[in-house]
Amino acid sequence: MKKENKSLWLKSGPNIWLLLIILFFYLPIIYVVIFSFNSTKSLTHFTGFSLQWYEKMFNDRKMLEPIYYTVLVAVIATVVSTVIGTITSIGLSKQKKLVRELVLQVNDLPVMNPDIVTAIGMMLFFVSLNIETSLITLLIAHITFCIPFVILSIMPKLRTLDDNVAEAALDLGATPFQALTKVIIPQIKPAILSGALIAFSMSFDDFVISFFTTGTGVSNISIYVYSMSKRINPTINALSSLIVVVVTTVLIVANVIPLIRARRPQTEVVKKKSKYSFVPYLAAALAFTVFLVSFGSRTTGEFDPIAEFGSNTLNIFNYGEYVGEDVIAEFEDMYNVKVNYDTFASNEEMYTKLMSGASYDVIIASDYMIQKIIKDGMVQKLDKDVLTNLTDLYADALKYMEFDSEMLYAVPYLWGNVGIIYDSTLVDAEDVESLGWDVFLLEKYRGMVYFYDSERDSFMVALKALGYSMNTKNEQELLEAYNWLIKMDNAVDPAYVTDEIIDGIINGEKALGYVYSGDATYMIYENENLSFYVPHQGTNIWMDCMIIPSNAKSPDLANFFINYMLSYDVSYAKSEYVGYTSPNEEVLIALSSEDGEYYGIDAYIPRVGYEEDEVFVNDDNIRKIISEYWVKVKLN
Repeated sequence: MKKENKSLWLKSGPNIWLLLIILFFYLPIIYVVIFSFNSTKSLTHFTGFSLQWYEKMFNDRKMLEPIYYTVLVAVIATVVSTVIGTITSIGLSKQKKLVRELVLQVNDLPVMNPDIVTAIGMMLFFVSLNIETSLITLLIAHITFCIPFVILSIMPKLRTLDDNVAEAALDLGATPFQALTKVIIPQIKPAILSGALIAFSMSFDDFVISFFTTGTGVSNISIYVYSMSKRINPTINALSSLIVVVVTTVLIVANVIPLIRARRPQTEVVKKKSKYSFVPYLAAALAFTVFLVSFGSRTTGEFDPIAEFGSNTLNIFNYGEYVGEDVIAEFEDMYNVKVNYDTFASNEEMYTKLMSGASYDVIIASDYMIQKIIKDGMVQKLDKDVLTNLTDLYADALKYMEFDSEMLYAVPYLWGNVGIIYDSTLVDAEDVESLGWDVFLLEKYRGMVYFYDSERDSFMVALKALGYSMNTKNEQELLEAYNWLIKMDNAVDPAYVTDEIIDGIINGEKALGYVYSGDATYMIYENENLSFYVPHQGTNIWMDCMIIPSNAKSPDLANFFINYMLSYDVSYAKSEYVGYTSPNEEVLIALSSEDGEYYGIDAYIPRVGYEEDEVFVNDDNIRKIISEYWVKVKLN
């Protein structure tokens, strides 16, 4: 029996392991596909079948544009890099061994280098030459990093060729070009195709190099998905599922067609190749070009934005998922302009892009970063004559605009505070309300806590728990805050996350954490068991604002856009969609009233006038100290 069992294991064991490996690789993809049909935003609970996210994706111009640029860049980069790589490979195969090996060693460097090194190198190269990042720089970057992969695919095949074949063709009267196209290239055609496919895949998937070399209004799918990570957005699942379907279909067709051809009966008659056999390929290329041109073009209306504003294009830089659904499209229709809407995931990411020379007309950023931008002289004054909707702003919110109290450079976009979110069925409300931030020191909540992976916010929590200002410059107080965080880490063993906290607490994976008030509003709206409390020790009141950078190309149009965003209807649309508090007083009252979307949700209305609440003040030296401490906290 033992021998039979062993024999059975030897036969079935490898198959089981193979199945487990396949599941390991494909289960996440299957998971994404399934939840692309979910009727709610949840990424952990399937509540019902729906096609709403596919419908939303196809109706969302902001999502279709990255698809357009991804395909455009990938196709052009593939064609150019394949041609250059093929010619280079053939030339190297005829060179002396020393020259060939030296060039191949240089060719291997971009392949072996981490992407971040290549990306920063290319960015610095463009900056040093005063070349503004754009679609052209993105194409140059993609072509550059694709060429080495093409060469690596073709060179091994060239080494196996018999040089006498090409020599014979020349002896029989063929020109060098004919010998190249009729003899050499047909023999290495599989390697060329392989290199082209690798180049296309590398270009289509690339994020790091694209992020550092792309220009205003140009983003591919990977950049778009990364920037949309702040909020749960199932349309990304829909987009990913469609990509999976397309790739799977192509792979099936590519593998089935050769099998069908192999099974066909072979005939001795060889048909003469038609001289017009290139026509279908040319027609397909023309159709694809027409599609790209038509997608990238816009129809013009009667209103002439160039005569009015001197420009018909507006470049905006904002957080992902931080604007109303139809707000941008309505502005485009209203003024007959094209809006390039780029997104970022953090203020630091935005600042890096701005420092690299990227030009935007309107940027939405947080208070502490705006302080830095104003200090660096990278912002211009607003045109108050255009901003007629400034009179509608909530006076109590404006007191937190200390960094620009006269609103010379910045006007409020959305605002809020930071507080504790907890599941009232699992966490004692008395603990939260009596201890405030110190609730995170209670060992009875061990394993139940999410803690934001943000050095700035985490030290705010610790400093406020200790009774200090979150803008302290006292290094002893910062050390005490570090020790508080170490104590917290040992007591509750928190999971350090960013925006995963939103869906995680909604679905009951953890029961306690701290979040921004706008996220809390959304979370409570989705789960009635959740509660939000702003600690008595004080918290951070933050203000995200709109500014016009000093290098803006359309400042007149930018001022009109800012005034448009301050209007009642637009303020209502964006606040209702993202859940963060509007600076428009009428909108704030409407959304929190009995008939409003967020009636009864205290998180929507930030606490004002509390003396312990503060606005962050930017200080690079202090930021460096807490950065070093934060690394130690997470390594504890």
